[in-house]
Amino acid sequence: MLSSLLSLLPLAVSVLAQVGPGTVTGDTGVHDPTMCRDSSGTYYIFATAPGISIITSTDRTAWTSQGLVFPDGASWTDEYTGESNGNLWAPECYYDGSQFFLYYAASSFGSQNSAIFLATSSTGRPGDWVDQGEVFSSVTGDPYNAIDPNLYIDGSTWYFTFGSFSNGIYGMTVHSSSGLADGSSPVNVASRGSGGAVEASSVFKYGNYYYLFTSWDKCCSGTSSTYNIRVGRSSSVSGPYEDADGVALTAGGGTLVLGTHDSIVGPGGQDVFEDEDGPILVYHYYTSAGSFLGINLLDFSSGWPVVA
Repeated sequence: MLSSLLSLLPLAVSVLAQVGPGTVTGDTGVHDPTMCRDSSGTYYIFATAPGISIITSTDRTAWTSQGLVFPDGASWTDEYTGESNGNLWAPECYYDGSQFFLYYAASSFGSQNSAIFLATSSTGRPGDWVDQGEVFSSVTGDPYNAIDPNLYIDGSTWYFTFGSFSNGIYGMTVHSSSGLADGSSPVNVASRGSGGAVEASSVFKYGNYYYLFTSWDKCCSGTSSTYNIRVGRSSSVSGPYEDADGVALTAGGGTLVLGTHDSIVGPGGQDVFEDEDGPILVYHYYTSAGSFLGINLLDFSSGWPVVA
């Protein structure tokens, strides 16, 4: 039976729906989560942290910390984070049946000196990851910021979105064999104009439409965060995307999926994952104790995603 209660810590309980046989428990303190499921049925969530944190579950409910993707640090990212073993941001996971692909970003707040990297692993476990190198990078003055990676595989096309804050969201393709850049030029697919924050893209297909999820407004400020999750859709993976009112996402469009309510503050940094029981929205939200894992089923019956 689906539960309508989400519990993240013994003393931190929300009233928003959670999917699975019970309430979410265990090691659920995450930021910018992404979810994969391996061939044995184990769920993995990777999240922003120095070294990238890993938590796992066999039932999508009880989560256990496994450690870090890079327990010995990732010195090749220091030139972008500006520190030794700095935070690695917003990982994006894909499992192809035998191997994990994990994209992640290295940067610092307010900087366009940023890069997205790719690592692979056959097990997903700490220390068992091989860094495949830099996908691409950005510098001050570029029209985009190379952070917040997302991969959507559409047949033989590996479509890749990224980008953040006032620079907007960009899309391109990457090699389907290596997962690395293929020389295609990034194209803007979502923007709010000067001063309008939009980031953390996630592409998902349901029925005849591709849906581009993004996070708007202010992240990473605890209970002062104003993050919220928005969406647009298109008949093509590369866009153009429009919201439910017909406003282009490149012109500031975005239909609200989930925002602050009750004890849930600033939900965002989302991933959308197709599981056996349907589409799943994975995200973080804030309480006074930190940022925590949120998991919900999505209902697309109206043509637009609604939190179940």
